[in-house]
Amino acid sequence: METAALVSGGVDSSVVVHLLKEQGFEPVIFYIRIGMEEKDGYVSCPSEEDIEITALMAKKYGCRFEIVSLHDEYWDKVVSYTIESVRRGLTPNPDMMCNRYIKFGCFDDRWGKDFDRIATGHYATTTEADGRTWLSTARDPVKDQTDFLARITGLQIAKLMFPVGHLMKSEVRAIAAAQQLPSARRKDSQGICFLGKINYNEFIERYLGRMPGPIVELETGREVGTHNGYWFHTIGQRKGLGLSGGPWFVIRKDIARNTIYVANGYDPETQYGRTVGLQGFHFITRDPWGEFDDAKEITFKIRHTPEFTRGTIRRRGDLYTVESEKKLQGIAAGQFAVVYDRQSRLCYGSGVII
Repeated sequence: METAALVSGGVDSSVVVHLLKEQGFEPVIFYIRIGMEEKDGYVSCPSEEDIEITALMAKKYGCRFEIVSLHDEYWDKVVSYTIESVRRGLTPNPDMMCNRYIKFGCFDDRWGKDFDRIATGHYATTTEADGRTWLSTARDPVKDQTDFLARITGLQIAKLMFPVGHLMKSEVRAIAAAQQLPSARRKDSQGICFLGKINYNEFIERYLGRMPGPIVELETGREVGTHNGYWFHTIGQRKGLGLSGGPWFVIRKDIARNTIYVANGYDPETQYGRTVGLQGFHFITRDPWGEFDDAKEITFKIRHTPEFTRGTIRRRGDLYTVESEKKLQGIAAGQFAVVYDRQSRLCYGSGVII
């Protein structure tokens, strides 16, 4: 079986190579260059260090190693989407777009098509049921990344392998240390993948600039501060507002008036809700319910977190509505709600919050 391994230089994808070799595979290692090094003068991304470590992995295990570039495709599919979403006052999720269109989209179209399977270091698993392959959650609930994979297609998931999905993060670290892998002591990457070491607000300011406006207390209408543009803030945000006497939370954004509305402290009536409207719902493998009008019991997430929330989902035409069993804080338009079965095992798909 011809197998490609997408390796980033991190500990998870490095252990993937070891596990594949242990299972008798002879993977071809690919490093995908997608950072901002060659765009608009950015030079602070750590791809050279990543490539060096990945090359050491290839040499250690006798694997063919290829560096491929998807800079332009990444800009068109992921970075532009992020900038435009922020401009519209929405909360984007570039990692989901990267998985759908770059790692398992453009890569497969150009290189992956020559391989039977593609292995990655994502914390996820697959489950065979009803003659189909389903995306399912990882053993480690803290590291589970199925929410970042919830826009991929059934054809993509059927070809993917997640060798570390059945391991706890501590076990992955232990394997890396025992095998003396060059990435064994490397810290996990944080933040948005295309930014590297670039500060997020600096990136946004570079493309959208500044537009000062008022910060207003929702309950009283009192101006309590100023901001540099609504695009620097997202619903539910607590840090970075520069206000004293907190905690303050971003509750609402008036895009037309460039006004940020905040609330002081925890107020369930203003900060929390139960209803999540969704558009553009995407089922990964298939719609598990078929034509349905009654509410279906599910679990779901509206942000990357180990916890699942219980609720129900209804469909009216092309729109879906999730009703949560408990109140949710920070329901942000543009972000994705990811839907799972009631046991929080199978990931059905996702929709964009409206």
